[in-house]
Formats: sequence, C-alpha cells, structure tokens
Amino acid sequence: MTMERKTTILIVDDQEDFAFGLCRLIESRFSDFRCLPAVSGAQALDILEKEIIALMIADLRMPEMNGLQLMEKALEIEPTVSVVLLTGYGSVETAVQALKAGAYDFLTKPIDQDLLFRVVEKGVERSRLLSENFRLKSLAGACELDQVIIGQSKGVQRLKETICAVAGSDYTVLILGESGVGKELVAKMVHKMSPRANKPLVCVNCPAIPGELLESELFGHVKGAFTGANRNRKGLFLAANGGSILLDEIGDISPQVQIKLLRVLQEQEIRPVGSSTAYKVNVRILASTNQDLESKIKDNSFREDLYYRLNVLTIDVPPLRERKEDIPLLVQHFVLKTCKELNIPPKEISPEVMAWLSSQEWPGNIRELINFVRRLVVFSGRDIIDMPVLSLVTKGDGDKVVELKPYKQAKAEVVDNFTRNYVTVLMRKTKGNVSEAARLSGLERVSLQKILKRLNINAQEFRG
Repeated sequence: MTMERKTTILIVDDQEDFAFGLCRLIESRFSDFRCLPAVSGAQALDILEKEIIALMIADLRMPEMNGLQLMEKALEIEPTVSVVLLTGYGSVETAVQALKAGAYDFLTKPIDQDLLFRVVEKGVERSRLLSENFRLKSLAGACELDQVIIGQSKGVQRLKETICAVAGSDYTVLILGESGVGKELVAKMVHKMSPRANKPLVCVNCPAIPGELLESELFGHVKGAFTGANRNRKGLFLAANGGSILLDEIGDISPQVQIKLLRVLQEQEIRPVGSSTAYKVNVRILASTNQDLESKIKDNSFREDLYYRLNVLTIDVPPLRERKEDIPLLVQHFVLKTCKELNIPPKEISPEVMAWLSSQEWPGNIRELINFVRRLVVFSGRDIIDMPVLSLVTKGDGDKVVELKPYKQAKAEVVDNFTRNYVTVLMRKTKGNVSEAARLSGLERVSLQKILKRLNINAQEFRG
C-alpha cells in the first residue's frame, strides 16, 4: 500500500530557534502537514528546487536576501506556492507592499496561534486549488497541442513532450530551428500552457525593426531622448508585464541591445532610452533563432553571457525533411484549413500528388508547404487535386511525378529513409550500444536488432 505524500510547508527565518519552533507548532496542529525549516533565503531556494512546497512562511527582514526578494524567486520556481511574510516590524504600509508584490498574507511577531493556523489552512487550500487549476489547464493545453502541432513522427512527439515539460516553469526558453519550422507557434503554445496564460504574450520580430529603434521598442523612451521622441513611450517589456515576450530571431539584435537585455535577465528591470529611472518588470522571455549562436559567440557578434542566460531551457524544432512521414497529415490539415478559409467544400488529394509532395525536401519547411498547398487548392477547379493541377502549379515540373513509383511504395521508401536516418543518429549517440539505443528509442532490443539487420547497419562501426 502506498502512503499519500504529506503537504509540505517551508518556514524561513534567520533565527534558527524560531524557524524550528514554528515548524513544531504547525506540525502539532496539522498532523498531515510536514514542515521544513530554512535559516536563509539561499537555503530556502535550494529546498524549493528539490521539494514541492504548498506554503512558504518567510521572515521579511533577513540578511543577504529579504523576504520580498525570496518571494520573487520562489514564485519563479513554483508559481502555485502561497507565500506568507512575517516580521516584528509590522505596519499597514509593509503589509500593502507585500500583498502587492504577490504575498498571499501577512503576519506579525509575536504570532497569534489561532490566526497562524487559519492562515496556514487557507494558504495550503489556495495552493491546492491553484495546482489543480494548473493541472487541468495543462491537460487541456496538451489536448490542444495535438490539434495545433500536427504530426505523429518521433520528432514531433518529442517536441510536444518538451513543450509540456517547459511550459510549467518560469525559466527563459530558447527555441531553435530553421526558418519556417514553426518556432513562433511553439512559443505561443509554451505561453498558452503556462501559468502566465491569462496575461499577454508580446511577439517581437527583431530583424524587422532597425537596430537603432529596437531598443526604444523594447524598453521605451522618454520625451526628448532622441530626434522625433515627442512624447514618452511605454516599451514592449512593460506591455508584456506579468506575461511573456517572444524575441523572434534574437541572433540579429545589436550589441547595445544585447547589453540591455542582459540587464533585464539579471535584474528583472528595464530602463527606457534617455531615462535615469529603472522599472521592475515580471516578464518570461522566450527567444527564437535560426542561427548558430555558439558560432556567433566565437566571432564576437553575440555575447556569451547573454547566450547562457537565454539558454536555460531549449526546444529544438525539427525541420520537415526529418519528419517526412508527417507530410500526408500536414497536407490534409492544410487542405481542409484552406478550403475553410475560402468557404468552399473540402477537396481530396490524389495519391500521385500526395506521393510527389511527400518526396520533396521543402527547404522552406512548414511555411513553404502551407503556401504550396494553398496554391493547389486555389488552382483546383474540381473536388480533387490531381496531376493536372500539380503540373499547373509547378509549371510542368510536377509531370515528373508520373515516373514515380506507386503511392504505397513511395510512402514506404519515405518511412524507410526516416528509419535509416533515425537509427544512424541513435547509434552515433549511444556509440553502438544496442541496449542503450533500445532504451532511448522505446523499442524492444530484438526489434531494434531486426531493423539494424534489415537496413544493413552494423552497430560495431559506431563503437570506439
């Protein structure tokens, strides 16, 4: 019989006797609660990284890291934790400041036992409701994810699992992938499945904004900061406060903006152009790029410290050529979507056309495939998109499809090519260890050995 995990409460106070005493007091009243003491903000954060904490009671005045600073970092780690701040210097102003900053409640020393027990009970219940609400939102988001990110290949399944994993945290996310793979769509789903979903997501196309204007767009400016600055302007970071901001193609930002962005990540504050005042912001940064940032670090065009600040969590979006078995599903989806946009009856794709589409490399990835499918739908005057339509759209280049093998055989070859590529990468990663490769791939060892034999791949060649 498995024992139910106890609800965990964290007590943080630089007076060790007080922290341990408060733990004993709460546990004597709530036998199903477990209390952990911490004597510093750093120790509390270490516990928060390892434990699921429902309620944190922290002293407001502590050396090195005070209660407000600790609360801000704690909510980044665990957004559903209820935070209660306490101090011997209680005042209305202090209480209001704490509540505005995100505290659930406020207690003063010496602590009234009955009031403490009520706050603990309600704070734990609040955390439970927040966690359940977030769990239900995550389940709904995961279902929506299947509707938004189309595909059943290993690469797409891995992508969906990664999105679900990173969405729940508040860490910075770096989204990598070629142009047209859907990095912005991935960012939107990360935000939509996160605790910040009811707050704004601001998307910034960095290359589309001239370098000298990007700083003003992101951080704002004050009147008179430069020629043409006729009034104060609130930047996009302030517009996204409480939510998320997507910095699309971040590899193109200037060194000056990189320095300012580093300050945002380090200090959680922005300073408008021309202003001497800094403003605190609470924004989750999602960044995307189709460039090799590590190469840009080597040629000194991208700051190494900014790269490591951005690259806390990484999502790799696979190119279409690595998931060709998803092309038929994608084509069907885009055909139906295009027909709906044009308010016309759904059209079918002939097997020959589908075989041709599945055989292409699509260097522009999903974006190129969508545009091509739209042209096929527009130029098709009948209920089926067949070879004459393909020839019309490709200006005759599609005639080569007549020489292709039958649909089933062509599809089998696409799947076979994927399997060969996947197994080759798998063998390289595991250095020819078949047992480890089977574990990573989710295949039975015997099944993997049969695949290796069928493809004439020798695991010995990857060892050493």
